[in-house]
Amino acid sequence: MKKNKKIYKKLLIFIIAIYVIFTLISQQKKLNQYSDNAKKLTQEIEEAKTYNQELQSKKENVNSEEFIEQTAREQLDMYYPNERVYIDNAM
Repeated sequence: MKKNKKIYKKLLIFIIAIYVIFTLISQQKKLNQYSDNAKKLTQEIEEAKTYNQELQSKKENVNSEEFIEQTAREQLDMYYPNERVYIDNAM
């Protein structure tokens, strides 16, 4: 009778130990995933901040003469009168 109780106690302790080990391993995997996800999101936030700063600077410069002239030249193919434009066809 005492032997059976000792065997059951050892078996119960073994099962609990296996459960604890399994739980710790799965928790560590989840923590690693969350850490990777946090790093990725932090990087995306930094990229968004940089993009936001670029947009803010464009917003400030949108009414400047340089921006208007550059836009007219690049997108609308507009040039000053009597200005010669050379196009390189070698490309």
